[in-house]
Amino acid sequence: MDFNAFKGFDQSKGMEEFQKLSQQNMEASMKLFGEWSKGWQAIAAEMTDYTRRSFEDSTATFEKMMSVKSLDQAFEIQSSYAKRAYDEYMHQMTKVGGMYANMAKDAAKPLEKAFN
Repeated sequence: MDFNAFKGFDQSKGMEEFQKLSQQNMEASMKLFGEWSKGWQAIAAEMTDYTRRSFEDSTATFEKMMSVKSLDQAFEIQSSYAKRAYDEYMHQMTKVGGMYANMAKDAAKPLEKAFN
């Protein structure tokens, strides 16, 4: 083995560089996990709120259905509920999809910074 290739190599400087790189990687990892944690908490809170609103709407609709006097009235209440439920679901999934996309972008920022 030719040890002349290592001539002039300062081990202490190499170790300092290694430690600095390790520290930067640890910081990037902690930021990544922090962003993921915040993102998941926001998504969980949003889905919890959606579930509560959906349950309240379905309960109110059921109460209205119990007091109908005609089949036409029941059909109107049910149709209105189905439209609201569908529209709210589509709105919610679009919102949560955007939250997932933002979470991925925010979580990637520390990695991009570390590799640049």
